[in-house]
Order: sequence, then C-alpha cells, then structure tokens
Amino acid sequence: MAFAHYLLTVPADTSNFHTATSIFTHPFSSSCNSLSSPNLNTRRVPNFLKNLRIGHKASVKAQASESSSAADAFTNFKHVLLPITDRNPYLSEGSRQAAATAAAMAKKYGADITVVVIDEKEKEAYPEHETQLASIRWHLSEGGYQEFKLLERLGEGSKPTAIIGEIADDMNLDMIIMSMEAIHSKHVDANLLAEFIPCPVLLLPL
Repeated sequence: MAFAHYLLTVPADTSNFHTATSIFTHPFSSSCNSLSSPNLNTRRVPNFLKNLRIGHKASVKAQASESSSAADAFTNFKHVLLPITDRNPYLSEGSRQAAATAAAMAKKYGADITVVVIDEKEKEAYPEHETQLASIRWHLSEGGYQEFKLLERLGEGSKPTAIIGEIADDMNLDMIIMSMEAIHSKHVDANLLAEFIPCPVLLLPL
C-alpha cells in the first residue's frame, strides 16, 4: 500500500545470492571429486566454502535484524504527525487518504495524533479555513479516531518541510504520515525530508 521513507530499510532480495552460492559450490565440489594429483592443495576448497557459508549466515542475520527494525518502526510508536499542506476546504484526495491511514494506525496501536495545517497565507486570507478544520475532524472520526491535537502554522513564511522538521524535533514524534501528493505538488521537498526529519516518514502513493 505504501512505502516508508527515512531509512526504513527493506531486506534485499536474497534469491540472487542463493543463485550465486549455488554456482560457486557445484563446480568446486565436482572438481574436488575428480582431482587425483597429490600435488594439488584441495584443502582450500572446503575452507572457501566454509567461509562462504559463514558469510551467508551473517548476511541473513543482518537482513533479519533490519527487517525486525523496520517492523518495530511501524508498531512501536505512540505519536503520529499528520501534516495538511493543501487548502482544499474538503481536503484533497491525498490528504483524505493520509488522514484515514493515520486514524487507522493510531487507533490500532494506541498512538496520539497531532495535525498541523500549513500554509504561507494567514488564516484571514482563507475564508473557508473553518470548513477545512471541520473536514479534518470528520475524516479522522470516520477512521475511528475522535481526539487529536491541532496545530496551525499559517502565514509564517516558512517552507512546509522546515515546519514539519521543527515540529518533529520539538514533539519527539515517532512517525509522520503524509501523501506523495504533497511531494508532487512541490509543497514538500522529499530530499529535505530524508535528510533532516528525525523520525520515519510514511509516504502514501496516490
């Protein structure tokens, strides 16, 4: 459904490695059976295979550890940030999807939600501001989540990415959930998210 950004690593596919191991082992083992000259040092082959097996086991263990860490990042969190960067009074498709996902995950794992509404214009310049807040409440409640904290960062002149980073630092967040729509619309810089946000970011594809 989605992919996780901010160094939530997905274990590499080991199928190619198994294939490579098979290619190495079969020729060497058959060669060992056919070697008859006493001058050839055949002990190197078993040692090589032994080292290969040890290296492979270490690689599998490392990948399993990475997989466990990635899973923990999605389950062991207590505070989620939902940034809203569009000014559609009824929320854009991406914002609705992000709100539904945030509500479902927070409800499942008992996490708190903080919503931050971000825009360069001040509240007074947007007559449908209250309608948008009502839409946010409605979509979260539809996802089974009734209570959340609301922040408004309007008319400050700061870029949304910087605001998200500041809030993530100040509130010790465990995860940020937002739509790729914010990236495509140029409201949020994905490169800066990856570099400066101190917690995992779940970006939802449209």
